[in-house]
Amino acid sequence: MSWTTRLADLLDANASARPDAEALVAEGARLTHAQLRDEARGVARSLLALGIGRGDFVGLLMGNDANWVASFYGAALIGAVTVPINTRFKPPEIAFALARARCKSVLLAGRFLGIDFAGAVAEVRDGLPDLLHVVVAGEPSWDEFRARQASEAALEAAMATVTAEDILLVQYTSGTTAHPKGVLLTHHNMLRNATACAGKLGVRPEDRYLNCRPFFHVAGSTLSLLVCLATGATMVTPPTFEAGAALDLLERERCTLTSGNDAIFQLMLSHPAFDRARLHLRGGWAAAGPETMRRIVEEMGVPDLCWAYGLSEASPNVALSDHREPVADRIAGGAVPHAGLQVRIADPASNAPLPPGASGEIQLRGWSIMRGYLNDPETTAKTFTPDGFLRTGDLGTLDPAGRLRMVGRIKDVIRVGGENVAPAEVEEVLSAHPAIALAQVVGVPDARLGEVCAAFVQLREGAAVTEAELLAWLKPRIANFRLPRHLRIVPGFDAIGMTASGKVQKVKLRAHALESLGLPG
Repeated sequence: MSWTTRLADLLDANASARPDAEALVAEGARLTHAQLRDEARGVARSLLALGIGRGDFVGLLMGNDANWVASFYGAALIGAVTVPINTRFKPPEIAFALARARCKSVLLAGRFLGIDFAGAVAEVRDGLPDLLHVVVAGEPSWDEFRARQASEAALEAAMATVTAEDILLVQYTSGTTAHPKGVLLTHHNMLRNATACAGKLGVRPEDRYLNCRPFFHVAGSTLSLLVCLATGATMVTPPTFEAGAALDLLERERCTLTSGNDAIFQLMLSHPAFDRARLHLRGGWAAAGPETMRRIVEEMGVPDLCWAYGLSEASPNVALSDHREPVADRIAGGAVPHAGLQVRIADPASNAPLPPGASGEIQLRGWSIMRGYLNDPETTAKTFTPDGFLRTGDLGTLDPAGRLRMVGRIKDVIRVGGENVAPAEVEEVLSAHPAIALAQVVGVPDARLGEVCAAFVQLREGAAVTEAELLAWLKPRIANFRLPRHLRIVPGFDAIGMTASGKVQKVKLRAHALESLGLPG
């Protein structure tokens, strides 16, 4: 594939090659490749009729559905920039996301997951002078929006101006700053990343890919939606992730591929409805530790599963194992980065490269790296080293064969009496216990050691084990300084804090740990 490719080129190619094959299965919708292209072109003409054009920013606030996909693709056709907004954002966060991008329009669901999005946008609209159009799906404003159409000639003229280096999407990502940062990603960034990943995953046009990740996250957009666009495969998606519903979709739609992080797979594996005989999976990817990878391969029956590492600022994938590699290597984790990406392990203080096998910050340079943060040159400058490498904030290693492995987040490292402990190391061991569905570890203060590990675990349905029994099981399996000094069984992590993409929020978990354990902050 040429790297002058734009999203429009792939949409047209699929509609030409496989017009009647299913492209998208979502709640209440089944669209063929031809129908999806027509829907995208219709949205593009409606946006043009509103005065939206190349370089303008369009907010998108809705769950995973056909409107989200057609709106994203429609904006891309005319060079407009999609600004996906997290469906868990509160009104001030929604206002920040729209204001930072100076969105001229926002397309949204009136309500989703019991949240009144239309009301939330109305609440903050007075503070958004650039926002000219609010279009609500399922309400008259949506019908009026779709009824207004620029001409086909105007659409073709607009499409002709778009290049692969135009910004395709603004990915808001959390971090150490007070507000989300808007990662600027181009057509080239995202489509080349999706194509590289599709090759390593072995995606075929006849595959049916269940996506459990929200489209407002790059794991949902690049690594799911655009992987399907790049290959002509069918995208199957629920509005949001729930383990039981995901298992039903896997069976009913006879999905051959899926993906997710450790929490998503652990919740499906521990669900009462889980039954390997119901599944038809062949492959996919997981951002997970070896124990979870083993369970996905052996218990879910996913022989071609690949290990993945990435971050939003890299479009997002950096390294992905190849489905043709030995299964033992893929389960163990680690992978060679994509061709054309430079990856080094460096001292986070000096940026000096470290030798093979040493643990340090993963730093990146190459074609998948973002253009920078939206309207934030100061943070952008701090995120890159003087010689142009992206500082990921992730700890990792590179072995002599060039395989990259992530160890954890620098800011999450727990300093126990002079020893560094990555929470993932402890979580991985805990995940091997047959009663545990999900394990999470944070650091908490300790008068003698400065900091110690605190573990919180969710049990599988029907499991019966005590906290003391879990600690006794863990003790001979882990170094003493890694052994949690506190372990609590929790009914789940939703009430404590999980992102919409299925990750436990460590900041909120630590706050919960301090409160529940009666420790000082």
